[in-house]
Amino acid sequence: MEKLINLTRALGIGMLIVVAAALPSCDSETRPAQTPADQSIEATVGDPTTAGKHIKPFREDLPTIGLLMYDGVLQSEVVATSDVFGKPTEDGQQLFNVVTIAQSTEPITTEEGLKLVPDYTFEDSPTLTALFVPSAYDMYEQVHNERIVEFIRDKNKETTYTVSNCAGAQLIGASHIADGHKIVTWIGGGEQLQIDYPNLKVQDDSQVTYVEDGKFSSSNGNLTSYISALHLLEKMSSPDHRKFVESYLYLERLQDYKWN
Repeated sequence: MEKLINLTRALGIGMLIVVAAALPSCDSETRPAQTPADQSIEATVGDPTTAGKHIKPFREDLPTIGLLMYDGVLQSEVVATSDVFGKPTEDGQQLFNVVTIAQSTEPITTEEGLKLVPDYTFEDSPTLTALFVPSAYDMYEQVHNERIVEFIRDKNKETTYTVSNCAGAQLIGASHIADGHKIVTWIGGGEQLQIDYPNLKVQDDSQVTYVEDGKFSSSNGNLTSYISALHLLEKMSSPDHRKFVESYLYLERLQDYKWN
């Protein structure tokens, strides 16, 4: 855990480029019906350009990791999960479908200003094995958006795992899917979370970085979202694959880096 927590102190904006690798394939025989976003992707199939080379196929036989997005989302909490689950095995095999989902196909704008195009909407989202619920600095709009809350509630019925990072815990609370379960939120946010959602077992965020309780897990968010992603990755693959992904992310270098 110490090695992972060190990740939060050193990771930089360079990780953001992995978002493009999370886009699904436009192969109509192996994925659900196309959306407008899919059609724009289709133009790159067979295209020798760099963009066309990085699109991963949506495979029905693989677990699907869903990344919820909305305007104002903290981009690190979307990128962290994509970064971890989008990595292939050591011999180059794809293990997961990683997709982004939002209320519409319009690009969302993150808190930091990056524009991200969702792969799916709430209406055409594929069946998810895991749903990751991120946060924003101001969660008022999201918590009071019944379409977002209902989407989380509905998807939780089909997921094997549901994960929240940072203030995404407020959306978990608003949906009431984790009542009676342990949860942690951003550092300093636990007291109010417990007041707002008394049926949650809110953990001490000054001491707890990550907590798991049944199908639910949560973290303090931002770059500690890598911790929740790596823990779940190990459960859904193997300790060896997690170690490989950690090495891919240069965690050892982050733990004790040297510079001139």
